[in-house]
Amino acid sequence: MADDETTSTARSSVTVAVWTLVSRAAGLVRVLVIGALLGPTYFTNVFQASYVLPNQVFTVMAGPVVGMVVVPSVVRAVTAGGVRHASEVMGRISGRMMALATIGALGLALLSPALAWTLVFGVPEPDRQRAWLLCILLILFVAPQVLLYVLAELGVAAQQGRHRFALAAGAPAVESVGTVVTLVVTAWIYGTGLEVSQVPLSMILMLGIGTTASAFVHAALQVYGAQRVGVSLRPRRGWREDTEARETLRRMVRSSPVAAGQALTDYFLTVVAATVPGGVLIVNLAYQVFSALSFVGTRAVSMAALPGLSVAAAVNDARRFGGSWRQGVFYALLAGIPLCALLAVFADPTAGILAVGKLSEGPLIAELSACLMIAAFAQLVSGIHDFARQALFARLDDRGPTLASMIALGTSTAVTASTLVLPADGTRLTGLLVALLAGEFAAAVTALSRLRAMMRPEAMIDRRDARIIVTATVAMLPVLAAGWWLLHTIDVSEGIQLALLVGCGLATLVPYALVLYLSSALPGVPRKRSRRR
Repeated sequence: MADDETTSTARSSVTVAVWTLVSRAAGLVRVLVIGALLGPTYFTNVFQASYVLPNQVFTVMAGPVVGMVVVPSVVRAVTAGGVRHASEVMGRISGRMMALATIGALGLALLSPALAWTLVFGVPEPDRQRAWLLCILLILFVAPQVLLYVLAELGVAAQQGRHRFALAAGAPAVESVGTVVTLVVTAWIYGTGLEVSQVPLSMILMLGIGTTASAFVHAALQVYGAQRVGVSLRPRRGWREDTEARETLRRMVRSSPVAAGQALTDYFLTVVAATVPGGVLIVNLAYQVFSALSFVGTRAVSMAALPGLSVAAAVNDARRFGGSWRQGVFYALLAGIPLCALLAVFADPTAGILAVGKLSEGPLIAELSACLMIAAFAQLVSGIHDFARQALFARLDDRGPTLASMIALGTSTAVTASTLVLPADGTRLTGLLVALLAGEFAAAVTALSRLRAMMRPEAMIDRRDARIIVTATVAMLPVLAAGWWLLHTIDVSEGIQLALLVGCGLATLVPYALVLYLSSALPGVPRKRSRRR
């Protein structure tokens, strides 16, 4: 039983990682295309900041909490009454959530003038007024995406609750591809590198409609995925009379500070980044790399492990829950540490490769390297925080994640505000990534402390696992050092530099994988797990 669960988690983690890699790579390409076509301009800030607002509103409503709360509910509903019962529960949850999403979209539209002002106050006169108008128009066009993101996330939760991960993780790539096509067509018609004063209103119309249509296709795919596993998302009435649906929605409300904290953090980072020409793009590019590595590594494991944790919590099996947690931590660190090391050491050449098109002409790209180095550590810390938060949700603990989120918000906001005293250049942007790391670290410590108190006397980590990970990490260091020296010594073209970067990355993984193999730590190999602390 334990070996089957270990193999299942490993297999599901790989599935999530592969398809998430596809989606995150597409998301990274989307940001690179924005930079290459629009350049480090104030209009780029306007577009990027407006484009992500619906997702931030969705995050305030529930965001990442939807999966963490709904997946355990789907598992429990299927266990109690089968797939048909799960569809009834999900339908009532969907009906209530879509009603709230409609209110959120209308609220975003009504507040667009005030929100637009906060995003353009750093634009110098005489372009500030026009930037404000363009920002309002973009927000109005993208506001319906709030409903689409809620529907898509419910579809993801339904699929994950039925142990199906591929489409749920890969479908966001379709939205990114649609956005890229929209940008390329727009640039072909109107030109590249335009500033606020040069952008016609018809260009805003094309960008707004194209990005919203892309989000619609993404949501449709997730609804299809839910339907395919037998869980219908068709909105139903009667959530007040359905005990499971009502309790799930109440947990979402109680957990809303978790999502709101993340959304407010992202918003504050965006507002400060907008004071630097192209700053929103640079920060978003670093954040995309941070997010991609996190979801491919540690978060892929946490998503795959959540159903197993939920089952263990549902049957109140503390030993099984502890085993699932330790197994998940092992795989999370196994996946996250090499990604952290590779990006931190090779941040300079990576930044040079990411600077394409109009973005390579900007003066801020030199600071992207520092942002990427900080993002390397932030993705690992963020993944551990996310896994601890999911484990708390699996145990139906809403207060722990809320407390961690509020502490993260306070920490990151304080550091973000302090960056305003820094020069309005790349130095300020680097400070914003430090704010992100500080917030994630504070949240991770809080969530882990809460989970530790709940799990006693079960151990948080297997000591043998820890020794294996440390040994594998140390084994990478000589190859990392040699790769760093090679890439910083040889002056070659970007194409050859990319080949060297990939080669150094693969060579670094060889000793890491060799240690794991010699330690019999490959997925699916039975190993005795200690319960000692």
